Amino acid sequence: MQDVSSLVAQAREGRPRAVARLISLVEGASPQLREVMAALAPLTGNAYVVGLTGSPGVGKSTSTSALVTAYRRQGKRVGVLAVDPSSPFSGGALLGDRVRMSEHASDPGVYIRSMATRGHLGGLAWAAPQAIRVLDAAGCDVVLVETVGVGQSEVEIASQADTSVVLLAPGMGDGIQAAKAGILEIGDVYVVNKADRDGADATARELNHMLGLGEARGPGDWRPPIVKTVAARGEGVDEVVEALEKHRAWMEERGVLAERRLARAAREVETIAVTALRERIGDLRGDRRLSALAERIVTGELDPYRAADELVAGLTEG
Repeated sequence: MQDVSSLVAQAREGRPRAVARLISLVEGASPQLREVMAALAPLTGNAYVVGLTGSPGVGKSTSTSALVTAYRRQGKRVGVLAVDPSSPFSGGALLGDRVRMSEHASDPGVYIRSMATRGHLGGLAWAAPQAIRVLDAAGCDVVLVETVGVGQSEVEIASQADTSVVLLAPGMGDGIQAAKAGILEIGDVYVVNKADRDGADATARELNHMLGLGEARGPGDWRPPIVKTVAARGEGVDEVVEALEKHRAWMEERGVLAERRLARAAREVETIAVTALRERIGDLRGDRRLSALAERIVTGELDPYRAADELVAGLTEG
């Protein structure tokens, strides 16, 4: 058993091993997870969480690394969660953090962690919300969450981040992808990376047109900016940071940031509660109560919805 209070104290001091152990407890759904979350709760709420998503190949890792460099120049501590597809053999992340952002590996002001999705839809690991809390409590000013490639059902980053950045690149059909994947609804800042390639201006124009066809915005509403970058050379990255800070200021001024964080906390509670309920239902496999309800459905005495109501009532009473 880990000494949770000691780990939390060490994480607050910026010791990477303590942070790593806390996130490992989260990922492994340790029996100490409740103790960890209770210890972290009073220490959270300070980090600015930025999500980065986009189609595979647009340069998410390179852009994330460039943003780390920009924030470190400002003297900010940065945490990075790089969410990777799971290995079908080990269940672990296919890409290692040092391979992705090796230039920051020795910087004590940067903590980088690769997390496996483990089959979880939505582009995020199921443990990502708790891992974000660990980095927040560990004193990170900014937490960058880089997700697996976005798809039609993989827009979950919008519910976990304060600000969502959608990356696109010319020549990859990203305009069509944006239209069909629903990412026109989730982006707060759009970045056309690899802007030194032919078609970058056309991609930006097409994206601007699509945003203009989207939902009507009133005076004072946030209109997502489109920033062109060449992340591999650091070009345009300062403009992305400026756009992020403008969005944060806009959210704080209108109370949107607080609303997003409240909604995020509510979803987290809901997820934990539903997971616990599913586990309890799973424990009923072969239980006489479940079999009895199934028999009543088969005979027509009961419909599935009423049966479910009875099951939930029995579980909550028990």
